[in-house]
Amino acid sequence: MTSPTTPATLEARGWGWRYATRLRWAVREVDLRIEPGERVLLLGASGSGKSTLLQGFGGVLGGADEGETHGALLVDGIAPTDARGRVGMVLQDPDTQTILARVGDDVAFGCENLGVSRDEIWTRVRHALDAVELDVALDRSTAALSGGQKQRLALAGVLAMRPGAILLDEPTANLDPQGVQDVRDAVAAALDATGATLVVIEHRIDVWLPLVTRVIVLGAEPEGTIVLADGTPDEVLGARGAELAASGVWVPGHPPAVPPAPAQRPGETLIETRGLTVARRRGLAVAGPFDLELRAGEVVGVTGPNGAGKSTLGLTLAGLIPAEAGHVAALPALAAGEKSDPFRWSSRALLTRIATVLQTPEHQLLAKTVRDELSVGPRALRMAESEIAARVDELLARLRLTALADANPYTLSGGEKRRLTVAAALAARPRMLVLDEPTFGQDASTWAELVGFIARLRDEGTAIVAISHDEAVLDALHARRVEVAR
Repeated sequence: MTSPTTPATLEARGWGWRYATRLRWAVREVDLRIEPGERVLLLGASGSGKSTLLQGFGGVLGGADEGETHGALLVDGIAPTDARGRVGMVLQDPDTQTILARVGDDVAFGCENLGVSRDEIWTRVRHALDAVELDVALDRSTAALSGGQKQRLALAGVLAMRPGAILLDEPTANLDPQGVQDVRDAVAAALDATGATLVVIEHRIDVWLPLVTRVIVLGAEPEGTIVLADGTPDEVLGARGAELAASGVWVPGHPPAVPPAPAQRPGETLIETRGLTVARRRGLAVAGPFDLELRAGEVVGVTGPNGAGKSTLGLTLAGLIPAEAGHVAALPALAAGEKSDPFRWSSRALLTRIATVLQTPEHQLLAKTVRDELSVGPRALRMAESEIAARVDELLARLRLTALADANPYTLSGGEKRRLTVAAALAARPRMLVLDEPTFGQDASTWAELVGFIARLRDEGTAIVAISHDEAVLDALHARRVEVAR
């Protein structure tokens, strides 16, 4: 599939980074060295600086106008920005790495920038797409891909460049179980063929343990980011598993606590669908028909493979896109004087009735600070400032965001952004909540807190639609499953 390459060396010497718009250091005083060809699993609680460190090695943090840095970060002994082509990186959000309109062109983009010959480029493109099992035409629109397919596209673009180090930031977070295995196998094959160095961040680590040779665990302390543990998987996760689990690290055999089963049966029906077919674009149906009832005090878990139409179903139920066929009807208990079809409601009407948390947090961030982000909905409803402040403070505390109240939302970690968008959706206290991959990017502690929070909303009478590949979430919430087939 690929030809051998010279594996890269990655090194941090007392390195730290702080965003210009964020008060605290994202990473501080990190010292570590990753030898050529090592395969490293990078762990740590949400907000411990894992993604920032990886972005630093990838040379994508920006210059002095975007943040403050100290110490040294090196790839093969030089600054990452000077190590052109030596590092390939897949970020948490694949949309930020989709550059061109067609699949083939997007995968070829990195190779073109490295000066690879045209004939060689297209050989690499086809091999890379085969490796990640993204079976679509080269001229397929990148905008038409699902979130999971975009993740595979981003990985294909990295593999095509054949870098000396492959950096992966939660590359399987939004993939179905088969997709997770396929991507892991594609990475393994690329490493075996090229000998490249690997650093991968994943909260749910079981799938990567057979592949990695070293585990590094980061922790955030007042004086800086520290290396909590560093060694072989057995040394780190075996000998210190209980200690690390208590700090929020996902450790096999140490599952987080889950909420009790609901004490009451579901209540009244809020939305029903009959013969519902859904489409991303008018005239191009992707899933259905569905006959569903969404009831107060119940969690409906939507499952199925990537590209099957789960997110499209969620957006349709939330009134954000129209039904392709059939109908979606809000009953009087939810409509409360509005038309029956939620798609015909105004934004203001939706605020207090149906809230949506999108799969990609960045797609719904609007304000310059976390506090202002949580105030958007209440202010649109013209609430009194004292009531807005009380609601915002409550949500900040419940979702562990108080220390970040004045931070720019875009500087938060992926897990922190997810908790922020959940909190913002709840600020107007809607009766129904649609969550697309609600536990993406969470460590074990914040996962348990978020699942417990959703369970409390359910028990208070909120109807919840949870779209997720995380079966543990749906089990913990005692969700009624709806399978969307491709």
